[in-house]
Amino acid sequence: MSANPPAHPTDGSALLDEVEAFHRRFNVFPLEAAYVAVTLWNAHAHLLDCFDATPRIAFLSPEPGSGKSRALEIIETLVPKPLVAANASASVLFRAVSTLETRPTILFDEVDTVFGPKAGDNEPLRGFLNAGHRRGVGMWRCVGDGANQQVQEFPSYCAVAMAGLGSLPDTILTRSVIIRMRRRARNEWVEPYRQRIHEKEGNALRDRLTNWAQSVAHLVDGVFPELPPEVTDRPADVWEPLIAVADAAGGEWPERARTACVELVNAAKAGDKGSIGIRLLIDLRDHVFNGIDRLPTVAVLDRLHSLDEAPWADMSGKPLDARGLARMLREYMTADNTPVAARNIKAGGSVMKGYYAADLHDAWERYCPHPLRVRYFRYLRYRAGQRAIKGSGKRGFCRYPHRFIRYRSRTTPRAGSGFIRYRYPYPLPRSCP
Repeated sequence: MSANPPAHPTDGSALLDEVEAFHRRFNVFPLEAAYVAVTLWNAHAHLLDCFDATPRIAFLSPEPGSGKSRALEIIETLVPKPLVAANASASVLFRAVSTLETRPTILFDEVDTVFGPKAGDNEPLRGFLNAGHRRGVGMWRCVGDGANQQVQEFPSYCAVAMAGLGSLPDTILTRSVIIRMRRRARNEWVEPYRQRIHEKEGNALRDRLTNWAQSVAHLVDGVFPELPPEVTDRPADVWEPLIAVADAAGGEWPERARTACVELVNAAKAGDKGSIGIRLLIDLRDHVFNGIDRLPTVAVLDRLHSLDEAPWADMSGKPLDARGLARMLREYMTADNTPVAARNIKAGGSVMKGYYAADLHDAWERYCPHPLRVRYFRYLRYRAGQRAIKGSGKRGFCRYPHRFIRYRSRTTPRAGSGFIRYRYPYPLPRSCP
């Protein structure tokens, strides 16, 4: 990128408006937030060296004919040095990215053929896509012949857009802006894309994006924009470059970018099924314990097996047993940093092995999303500096730790009454006072 900005600065907000309008002519995205994200992603590809990371963007759908490939075709006209890599190997890609002057923007169509259930071993390609997300991370390979081989690092940092059926490995999804595509409805019209005509229009916008990027690079480089407070960790890494671009463009784009960020991050979380371990934790919390403070292992398994849409009754051809349950749960820790394990439970004069909800609470809090359904509402007496607990007129700490979320509604007593309505993010155990 040139160090000298163009003589006539470009209006960034107006330029991004034109890029968005170009997409709208040929693409129907499922959310308004998707148009914002795709437009900002196109622009960020011209400013890669200003960021610590580059988000992948993934167009995914359950069925073909949903506009995924068309989205990549439009992006191809707008990004620098596009490289369509429908069937490229990891070796080809990291050699293509090996020099800054020739670093391409990789467009990976039909990525389901690479990571789908019928695909072979593609760990090198997954490693390339994961490593290239962050600047400074390269791929190490032996080069040369025989005894003359030497270890060489190949840079992997580059922008990548993908399209495919189904889903992608979790390690790639967490580094991506995810656009869940769907077939156009009968009342959703787009302009037919004619490459020989419209490619030139997109390339003209691309050249203007390049000039604008040169003019604002000094404003974007080293800047860490303020993100919505609920966007943290990996989603923050994904969206930080896009919001920095929006802030540099000005106009309505900073606000639109943050709104789109929250909407798409929440949509990705809602569609995230998580690992089999997280699925087990959620089912234990919501369907097995469900407010009970302890259960024998046999009762835990019976309740898990009875869940119709859960995998526990058929795990590789047989139901989950006590040994398998123990093996899965010991990967998670209690609040005391000891593995979750079965303990003795006294029941009817006998002692049985089972699990305590208190041992699982820390894992629930760290790994499981809060359920949408709220089952318990209580009015809690509250004073400044004190923590209210379940029950009218009681203050202190519940011996089973849980978190209160402040909740406002029209039924909340008037100010000064001494009571505040709270909601519990999950059912309280029955042993809680």
